[in-house]
Amino acid sequence: MKHPQVFVIAEAGVNHNGSLDMARRLIDLAAEAGADAVKFQTFQAAKLVTAAARKADYQVVNTGVAEAERAGEAGGQLAMLKKLELDEAAHDALVAHARARGVEFMSTPFDVDSLDFLVKKLGVARLKLGSGDLTNAQLLLAAARSGLPLILSTGMSTLAEVEAALAVLAFGYSAAPDARPGTDAFQAAWASAAGQAALAGKVTLLHCTTEYPTPFDQVNLRAMDTLAQAFSLPVGLSDHTPGISAALAAAARGAVVVEKHFTLDKSLPGPDHVASLSPDELHALVQGLREVQHILGSAVKAPAAVELSNRAVARRGLVAAAPIRKGESFTEANLAVKRGGGVPAIHFWDWIGRTATRAYAEDEAIRDASLDLPQQSEQG
Repeated sequence: MKHPQVFVIAEAGVNHNGSLDMARRLIDLAAEAGADAVKFQTFQAAKLVTAAARKADYQVVNTGVAEAERAGEAGGQLAMLKKLELDEAAHDALVAHARARGVEFMSTPFDVDSLDFLVKKLGVARLKLGSGDLTNAQLLLAAARSGLPLILSTGMSTLAEVEAALAVLAFGYSAAPDARPGTDAFQAAWASAAGQAALAGKVTLLHCTTEYPTPFDQVNLRAMDTLAQAFSLPVGLSDHTPGISAALAAAARGAVVVEKHFTLDKSLPGPDHVASLSPDELHALVQGLREVQHILGSAVKAPAAVELSNRAVARRGLVAAAPIRKGESFTEANLAVKRGGGVPAIHFWDWIGRTATRAYAEDEAIRDASLDLPQQSEQG
């Protein structure tokens, strides 16, 4: 069985710092690195957070003390996000630039209007929802009703919460457009053959630890296997660790999607730059993932094509350890196994007690099993 190629999402996110020029340069970098897709974030800050919403701890650390916080506002997240919005014209320009560079444009929507814009105006090929919206039933339902394939991050969640999200998606993909949504309807869709079939053809789950950067001892990569076993869906990793080792390990464990933040410069101001890959690291990641793909190869245990000529040289066969006369019995004393020998060494014990039908010089390969037959018993 051949493993599917890992789909590499270079996560530009908000690392453009609100600059269209920087966003274009991020697309260039993703394309040059060989990523399959470059992903941004589509949101209207006022629809995403309240004026009182505080920054996450990692955002405070990574951005320092914001002006809004110095002015005494409760959290500063709204002010931070407003500076990172991309308007519709910027999206149009980035879609065109990504197309010109041969890399798929993706963006994570954070509200239904943004999702509709991506689907109906920009015509994206697939959707990605972040871990923060795993319990956002309205957005999940809108994503499923778009009919597009969906990649869903599962950071901060339990298996029960992932199942509840999948039930919403099963309903959205399989129910009639005028069907009334609700918990009972979601569960019925989840339990139905149609709902399960829709999920199998549309949804990929990403294991994720929502911390920037994620300490290695908090990745719990085996949970990716648990997701695959629990829901029989393709899985992958949205990786926030330093470097590329966790992403490579995920690919080796069967991830079909790997998502990783990258930046033009880790020292730039902003919430995600410090936990992102540098340009050189992004190149190394994509190259490493492609190498892992080749390494995984086939699940069939058989000699590789490149081994066949070496097998004849490296494997041992039977030889005469000393001169053997015609009619003499083969023994442990007059048989040896060496490279360049004849009959495969695995048959050494089968040849003890057989009679030589011709003479052998010392070190001569014993090649033809059909000529050296076992002695016949008196009853034979």
